[in-house]
Order: sequence, then structure tokens, then C-alpha cells
Amino acid sequence: MQELIIKNTHRGIRYKDGKFDAVLEAGRYTLPRKPLLPFIRRPEVEIVLVDVRERDLTIKGQEILTADKVALRVSIVVQFRVIDPRAALEAVDSYESRIYTDVQLAARRSLASMELEEILTNRNRLSEDILSDVKEIATGYGVAILRADVKDLIFPGNLQDIMNRVLAAERMSQAQLVEARTKAETRRIEAEAQATIKRAEATAEAEAQRLAAETEAEVQRIKTEADIQALREREQTARAYSEHPALLRLIELEALGELSRIANARIYINFDGHARLPEDLTEE
Repeated sequence: MQELIIKNTHRGIRYKDGKFDAVLEAGRYTLPRKPLLPFIRRPEVEIVLVDVRERDLTIKGQEILTADKVALRVSIVVQFRVIDPRAALEAVDSYESRIYTDVQLAARRSLASMELEEILTNRNRLSEDILSDVKEIATGYGVAILRADVKDLIFPGNLQDIMNRVLAAERMSQAQLVEARTKAETRRIEAEAQATIKRAEATAEAEAQRLAAETEAEVQRIKTEADIQALREREQTARAYSEHPALLRLIELEALGELSRIANARIYINFDGHARLPEDLTEE
């Protein structure tokens, strides 16, 4: 007996006498030997391995005309995986060759509907067009198209020079635009900073004025209270003198005692029956 080991990266399609029998998963399988006697007939078994891993297929430079009649050479990378091993073997002669042809035709159809400017500004559209065009078709022969990306776009020589100058001009324009935006942003930030500083200064000045006004009001209040207190004390003193004349007389005597110490002081006293302070006190 002959054994066959199928790895996890592959699947086996088993045929008996040329007819499909089963899809074999990874594992160990035994193949029957041919009988030694010619009159003993056993079915002939064949197992074909199919790779089910993700793989890349490169469609090399294809010269294709755009809608505005510019000849481009396009290289495309396709990522695919076999999802139906039996269909991949039986539906087409070679699924890899079929993928190559389908992607090539899809790229021609897409580029024929696009002008050069659109291709340059939107390369993703070409990849998306190819993928959507081929994906459903490939499913019919057991293959899933995972990605179809444009790898290279090659222009004619004179057009390449023009494109280089255009790209250089675009880069310069973008750099100038970035510089202008940076300057504008810097001016905006500076203006906002100045406005913030002015607002802070105005707030601080208003707060200082408020505190000064509060301080002045407090000083005025204290002064007013002091004046009121002084008036109250004078009122109490006057009331005390009115109620107790002897206190006033004592103050008069103290004043006379102070004046008596001054040599040139003159004191005039009017004895009209009531004692009172002199009306005219002068110093010579």
C-alpha cells in the first residue's frame, strides 16, 4: 500500500477512475496498489493537491490607453486564495492563468474610462475597479480575490518629464501653502495671546480699582465712625459739665495754673457774680 500525507497548506481532490470522489483535508491517506493479477480489477485512484494558502500574482507592465489616448504601462499585484479546490481544478484549465487574464482585462476596461488627470489624482479608483470587476468572476472558479493593487504606473518619456515638473510644482505649492498656514496660525495664536493678556490686564486693573474703592470706602467708614465717636464723646463731656459745673471749674483752675507759669501772660477776670474763663488771654 502507498501512503500520501496532505499538509494543512493543501487540499486533495481524489478521483476514482477519472471521476470526482472527494475533497481530502489535511492528514494521512492510503492509495491502493495495482493488482498483480490482470483479471482483478480495482478502481484507479488519483489525488491532485491544491494549494489553499494566500498567494500573490503580479501582472507585469501592460501598455494600456487611457480615455484621453495616453499610453501607460501598468503593473498590478493580486492577492488571492483558493476557496473551492474542486472548482479551481475543474472549472478552468489553470486558475492562475485565468486570474492573470481577468485582471488584465479589468485594468484595460477601467483605464479606458479614465483620463490621465483622474488616474494621477485617484489611483485607488483603478484598484477598486479591478477588484470589484474580478472578485465575483473569480468566485465562479473557486478563487477569492483579496486585493488588487496598482504597483507601478509608467508614463512615456516626455510625459514623465512633464509629470516630474508638475509634481515638483505641486510639492512647492504644498510647501508654500503649509508655510502660509503656519504663519497664519502663528499670527492667530499671537493675537489670541495678546487678547488674553489684555483681558487679564483689564481684569487685574478692574480688580485693583475695586479693591481701592473698597479700601477707600472702608477708610471713609472708619473715619466717619471715628467722627461720630468723637462727637459722642464731646456730647458726653458737655453733658457731664452741664450736670456737674464743678468739673468745668476745675478745668478753669487748671488752665489758670498753666497760664500762671508764663511770665508775660496777663489774665483778666470779671467778677460780676459768676466765675468764668477770661475772655481775652494774650501773651506779650
